[in-house]
Parts: sequence; C-alpha cells; structure tokens
Amino acid sequence: MDIQWFPGHMSRAGRLLKESLKLVDVVIEVVDARIPQSSRNPVLEKTVGKKPLLVVLNKADLADPGLTARWEDYFRSKGLQALPADSVRGTGAGRITPAVREMAGPKTVSLGSSGRLPRPPRCMIVGIPNVGKSLLINRLAGRKSAKTGNRPGVTRGQQWIRVAGEIDLLDTPGVLWPKFDDPEVGYRLAVTGAIKEQVFDLEAVAGRLAVWLAGGCPDCLRMRYRVDLPAAPDPQEVLEAIGKSRGFIQRGGGVDTRKAAVLLLKEFREGTLGRFTLESPEV
Repeated sequence: MDIQWFPGHMSRAGRLLKESLKLVDVVIEVVDARIPQSSRNPVLEKTVGKKPLLVVLNKADLADPGLTARWEDYFRSKGLQALPADSVRGTGAGRITPAVREMAGPKTVSLGSSGRLPRPPRCMIVGIPNVGKSLLINRLAGRKSAKTGNRPGVTRGQQWIRVAGEIDLLDTPGVLWPKFDDPEVGYRLAVTGAIKEQVFDLEAVAGRLAVWLAGGCPDCLRMRYRVDLPAAPDPQEVLEAIGKSRGFIQRGGGVDTRKAAVLLLKEFREGTLGRFTLESPEV
C-alpha cells in the first residue's frame, strides 16, 4: 500500500516555514495523538534545529489514554516537552501558554539585557494537515481567529494571532514531506484523515483498518454494526458485513463496500468506535 501526497502548495509552505523560524522564540509542533510518530514531519526536526520545541499530542480524546501517557514519557526521554490536548473541548489547552512562556524565558531575558523593549513570546504552530492546529489556536485565543475544517489543506497562508496578551502565535499551513519512505506511515495518515481521500484506495485502507479492529477490539465492530466476525476475517469480508448490516445494497443485490468503507473511516476518525492509537512508542 504505497500512499503519497505532496501538492505544490506544500513545497511553498515549507520554504515559508523555514524563513519564518527566525521570527519566533518557540515552536509548537501539533501531532495526532493516535499516530504521534507517523504524524511528525521528519524534515521539521532538521529545520527547527536548536529552537525550543513543544510537542502537543492533539486529539487525545480519540486516542488510547494509556498509550498517550507512554508517548508523553517517550518524548520527554528524547529531551522534548510533550502535552496532551483536546482542541475540540479545550482539555489541556490551558497548559500550553504557560509552557511556552517558560520555554521562551531565556530569550526574553536576553532581550531585556540588551536594552530592547519587552514583548510577548513568539511561537510558531506547525504540523501536518488536519491535526487540529487552527482549532487549537482558536481555543488558545478564545475566539475564532483561524480557519478550521475536518479535511486536510484548509489553512493555506500564515497569520499572527495574539493570545490573551501573553504570547503571539504564528499559524502555518499543514506541511507533509515529499515521500513517505515507510508504507505504514502513509496508511496511518490515510486512516486518520491527514491525506485527501482522492489520492488513495478507500476500500483498501478501510478494509485493513477493519481487520485491525477485528483483531484488537472485535466487540467494537460487533456492537456498532451488529455483525458476526469469523475467526480470521479478510478486509472485503468485514466491509461486506458492515455494508449489509447498514443496508448498503446495490441493484442486483450486491453490497456497496465503498459506502461501508466511508462509514467505517468516518466513525473511526470521530471516535464513535472507541479510543484507539495505531502505534506504540519505541521500547
């Protein structure tokens, strides 16, 4: 399953991100708590360099809480600050501004010692598409300051936003990297909605997810879709069972497995099936 997506505007956004780094004191990297490693742009680490970096595990309400705690420990073991958050309900957002102010402290002190006027810490919000950057900014700002949407590619330009007079945020477009070397990364990004659905096989991705759920949490599928699952289901089999249960029947009596795939991905992404994390931290 080789899934790739890197539209032209992301190349331009990547260059703009590099240019804007010199304007900020701290970088906030927003990742998807369901795929904390796969949703990190590997190019970003090289770009940020020694700039203070705060990792926000957003959508923590959709992720396995036990694994989210393990991911927090993992990032801290790498010398990075990490905080879980739910930008929809605002949970955890209140810890971000104090963390940024603390991380920007050394830069603020150096400005004062050089005789320059004090200013709020400046930070840049970065991350791949559809991890909830703009919604998180709106939570921090207490108002609708950034465009939001549940699809990748909503934010196309940069904008500065003041947060309660305490910090200045620079919102940036979601940027992927030119090639996913690991096919697993492409699959996980597709499942969680970071990649436009027009560029991958919906049924293949949803079918693989269905088998993963059937193996790890079969009751989630049984209870939600009222289906019977065999001991070793294949992707098509599970999608057909879901489609038949929901009445997705085509002319001639066949099951519309594409509709079943769309439904499964939608309900997985919304958390209707439960809280899942698709990858574990390195031991």
